[in-house]
Amino acid sequence: MKVRDVMTKQITTCRTETNLAAASALMWDNNCEVLPALTDSGELAGVLTDRDICIALGTRNTRASDLTVRDVVGGSPLSCQSSDDILTALLIMQQSKLRFLPVVNDTGVLEGMLSIDDIVPILQSGDNQFASQRAAA
Repeated sequence: MKVRDVMTKQITTCRTETNLAAASALMWDNNCEVLPALTDSGELAGVLTDRDICIALGTRNTRASDLTVRDVVGGSPLSCQSSDDILTALLIMQQSKLRFLPVVNDTGVLEGMLSIDDIVPILQSGDNQFASQRAAA
């Protein structure tokens, strides 16, 4: 089974110059815990989490509107490709202790997000294809 088969395709994103107040509002309005952060050219710059916002604001004496996503997210975000096998993505997530992983195509353009919530239903359903892949790994 491929990542493209289970990933969430409709995602909300932000730009690196978005301030944290606006990013928080995006998360609230769209009921999401993470926002892929894109550069001006549309490249994936990082992933902003609600935890990142809390820690940034809790450790700095500044308003959310005065900090940008660029101030908070780290460089070189991990990602997987939509053509990757789910097990490959799961290994990246496990090794890096991530619950969300951006999904990009072969040219690096963001296509969606893969989360543990996308994968758990497959495990619960007892999908034989996925079970046989796990056994072979």
